[in-house]
Amino acid sequence: MRKNIFRLVLLLTAFAMLLAACKPAATETATGGGTAATESTSGGGAATEAAPEEFVFGMLLVGPYNDRGWSQAHYEAGLYVEENLPGARMIYLDRVNPADRPGTTPAQLAEELVAQGARLIIFNSDDMKDSSIEFAQAHPDIFVIMASGDQVWAEGNAYIPIDNMVNIMGRMEYGKMMAGCAAALTTQTGQIGYLGPLINDETRRLAASAYLGARYCWSEYLGNDPAALQFKVTWIGFWFNIPGVTADPTQVADDFFNTGYDVVISGIDTTEALTEASRLRAAGEQVWAIPYDFIGACEGADDVCLGVPYFNWGPAYLATIQSAVNGTWTSNFQWNGPDWADINNPDTSAVGFIPGPALSDEAVAFLDQFIGELAGGLNLWTGPLNLQDGTVYLADGEVATDQQIWYLPQLLEGMQGQSVSGE
Repeated sequence: MRKNIFRLVLLLTAFAMLLAACKPAATETATGGGTAATESTSGGGAATEAAPEEFVFGMLLVGPYNDRGWSQAHYEAGLYVEENLPGARMIYLDRVNPADRPGTTPAQLAEELVAQGARLIIFNSDDMKDSSIEFAQAHPDIFVIMASGDQVWAEGNAYIPIDNMVNIMGRMEYGKMMAGCAAALTTQTGQIGYLGPLINDETRRLAASAYLGARYCWSEYLGNDPAALQFKVTWIGFWFNIPGVTADPTQVADDFFNTGYDVVISGIDTTEALTEASRLRAAGEQVWAIPYDFIGACEGADDVCLGVPYFNWGPAYLATIQSAVNGTWTSNFQWNGPDWADINNPDTSAVGFIPGPALSDEAVAFLDQFIGELAGGLNLWTGPLNLQDGTVYLADGEVATDQQIWYLPQLLEGMQGQSVSGE
């Protein structure tokens, strides 16, 4: 009997030792002195996902990245991509223009970004067009976005099939119409100045769009004679001031204000018109200005800023760079318009307009009405419209094609100023 009990005790002891041997060992913490259970880092017991592969995109900016205008709008779009596309990282070079970087071309500077790991390059200015073609054709394995160009527009006048290029531009014509409307609703003298950069297809059609918006609101909302509205364009020769090369935009703005033009709409990348309007307002003058390009351009000029038409490049850049990452890239031409459900939606609208603090409540109401009409189908690019020299541009009731608008050959009848360089 005792033998049986002894055998039973031995069996139980062996079984207990076997259980102890099979028990998982405790995990030591990094600091020692205790134990901790193993935890999942992703919640719910799921395995940790690998970090997304880094995708570096490079950006060439024609002006300073913080110019409160064109270049800053692109730079902040790059930040938008970084925030919304896991693994995306932006590198950039700014002041890419002949004055700041003499002896180099944008194509050469793009090579520098590729050497730093960029797999996609954004050329952000029309004057980089030739360089973007040169670079894209020399580097078919690098994706290229050309902002404001028309090279891969199959229906355009300068089509070149380039598989690794996408053209992106916003339909700023709408934003400029809104700017023109705000100016017409505010002017006390009936004289609106337009501070233009250099003369090309883009700048002509944008200045003309501002005029069309001004003329419509001047006559339809205020009941004034369209012929009584004076709208003058003065070009400085580049997108921003280059001392000794361009006309001084500060002086051009002053010339407008000193000759009875009480509202100046800016078409350049920087804010001289707004700065001069603020200076004159402080001296007691009743003047206003409308900057361009960048959503925050009105800040600091509440007393004179009537609003800002601005580009929102983020959504288009995000979608296009995402296509490069996931393998769905196709060469295409984009001319992206406002999201009429909300023109200031940061995730959907390529073009917006922020009414400025100096725009009266009555003018805001009219402007909202105008935006509603545009959203409902109002098309100011409808005849009868003549070119500046009197040539018929659009017959009565004729609606302009995209090509007629994009390649506008002259300013419109009723506008003052040069239509082509060298006049």
